Amino acid sequence: MGKSHQAGWVVLRGKRWYGYYRKRVLNPITNDEQENTVCVLLKLKSEMTKSEAREALRAEVIKETGQNLGGRVLKDSSVTLGWFVRNRYYPLREGDWRSETAKVKKIQIERDLLSKFEDYPLESIDRFMLQTHLNALAKRMSQDRVKQARSYLKSIFDESIEQEFLTKDPTRKLRIPKNLRPKDKQVLTWEQLWLALEKSSRRDRLLLMMDMTEALRPSELFALRWRSFDDVDTLSITETVYKGKIRPYGKTEGSLTDVHLPAGLADELKSWKEESAKASKKGSVSPESFIFPNSQGGFMDTGNYRNRVLNPLAEKLRLPKLNFQVMRRTMATQAQSMGSVKDIQAHLRHAKADTTANEYMQELPESVKKMVGSVYEMLRKGGESRDGSGDLLPIATNASDSKSLSC
Repeated sequence: MGKSHQAGWVVLRGKRWYGYYRKRVLNPITNDEQENTVCVLLKLKSEMTKSEAREALRAEVIKETGQNLGGRVLKDSSVTLGWFVRNRYYPLREGDWRSETAKVKKIQIERDLLSKFEDYPLESIDRFMLQTHLNALAKRMSQDRVKQARSYLKSIFDESIEQEFLTKDPTRKLRIPKNLRPKDKQVLTWEQLWLALEKSSRRDRLLLMMDMTEALRPSELFALRWRSFDDVDTLSITETVYKGKIRPYGKTEGSLTDVHLPAGLADELKSWKEESAKASKKGSVSPESFIFPNSQGGFMDTGNYRNRVLNPLAEKLRLPKLNFQVMRRTMATQAQSMGSVKDIQAHLRHAKADTTANEYMQELPESVKKMVGSVYEMLRKGGESRDGSGDLLPIATNASDSKSLSC
């Protein structure tokens, strides 16, 4: 009997998944090989997704066609990229990923890679296929997404070689396409920031002022409780919010820390605390209450606040864009003349100075003009001499010119 290496297909009939695959058998009468279609009864649609149904069918194919010996998967063309990623790659990586991070990474891998190569046997995938796929992604996705796709591919195939499913790495010379979509690095001017603050409500003005001054991430800002404020000049970031959950950790190791409040901002926060206390039924605020709560008293959702407050404000004021990422990038950029890169890195609480300098700090045209002017003045100062009258004379460019100037 021949072995079938095809993955088969699944069909939803009513409320149940059915799997089908082709199997070559020997006809006992004619003694000829013939191909039969085998039907496999799978679980209900409510109990498994289409991807899970495919994996269940694949397991059945492996069992029925002799591709599984003693629980060990034979490393041949029966192993597809989809099977390897879900059964060998994810289980190894999940221990290093936070639960929210794992969801995002899996979604990207499924959409950007497995949607194209899921049913391809590992050994059939070559560099040409992967490079053309990356080139296609570059035409419709951001450069970060394309770079992540390449990184995932290299990691997946590196693991396939480590586990001896492959002997040659098709991603070894895989290049990032040059014609990537430019990254959005929008920054705002001081005038635009002042206008946004001026046209905001009392609560939103203080919220934005705190975010702009302290360069807080929205996950940190909306998690602030009154116990985070010492009623003097310090905010303690001890937790964050993300996708509807409170987390006892931040984006980086340095995210959870104490931040200094300027005297004026601390006074504004005290006044807001008094207003909040008067507005409450008890006449006071609980230390566990959020500083900027939603209408039910819980923490605000970043996407909801962006859609209900920031986007309409940007449209009203005709700002190119107004969101928390733009505000953090603006603060890093505008603070260039106020401190060093290390100062700004500490302020934004980035793990690496490269992230601060390369991703957040943008050049300012006026600052560049001033710098160029300063360079010129310094060159002019050292590149000219004065005669007895004090008039500036051009410096000699060679020996003969030097003699003529000294006569």
